[in-house]
Amino acid sequence: MAGVDKIFKVGGAQAVAALAYGTESIPKVDKIVGPGNAFVAEAKRQVFGAVSIDMIAGPSEIMILADEKSNPAHLAADLLSQAEHDKLASAVLVTDSAALAEKVQAELEVQIPTLSRCEIARESIDNNGKIIVAESLVEAIDIVNEIAPEHLELSVDNPFDYLPKIRHAGSIFMGRYCPEALGDYMAGPNHTLPTSGTAKFASPLSVDDFIKKTQYTLFSRDALARYASDVGYFAEKEGLTAHAKSARIRTEDEK
Repeated sequence: MAGVDKIFKVGGAQAVAALAYGTESIPKVDKIVGPGNAFVAEAKRQVFGAVSIDMIAGPSEIMILADEKSNPAHLAADLLSQAEHDKLASAVLVTDSAALAEKVQAELEVQIPTLSRCEIARESIDNNGKIIVAESLVEAIDIVNEIAPEHLELSVDNPFDYLPKIRHAGSIFMGRYCPEALGDYMAGPNHTLPTSGTAKFASPLSVDDFIKKTQYTLFSRDALARYASDVGYFAEKEGLTAHAKSARIRTEDEK
């Protein structure tokens, strides 16, 4: 349906190299997109220029903005869903409720030992996990926008009331029954997302990443005549006399 006619079952940094430069069996491509481990990310960084890439994706992140009505067990489970990815993963809760913060902290200690990747989750939470208590949800939103998380959960009533205020986030999960794991496996929106604060200037992978634009310019003789001297003026100020002549010669020849 998409017009794909070749699939190569390869992975890792070596696959990035093959796609970037071409091999006997894999043709060179124009753009490489998608996530991977640290070696894949570094490979994408190194081949950028030979090909285009979507982004350099770092360790996984989750941030949860939660009010006092949120279930601390649910929030702890969601934080750990990212912490178990990688020791470098980041899991952050921001709330206006100190009581909720304490309950979530306690619940993390209950749930971590039950995980199959408990050692990874433990190190991630200890080194990169945070619970931030804000004075208000308004301040909490400011914190969200400053951190610009990859994944953001809005564990609040009426999450659409908060949505217009979120300026920097890769993907937003709305309400108390929309865990980030839905985005990993089932929800639908693309899950290749900006990390490490790059959501301030980058967007999730989308069809826009596969659209290339070309601009064009058309001047008539009369239009050029109105601006040729100005083009020449700027060009000569830069010492580029051939630039100046290429604009002026077309009108001078016809005088």
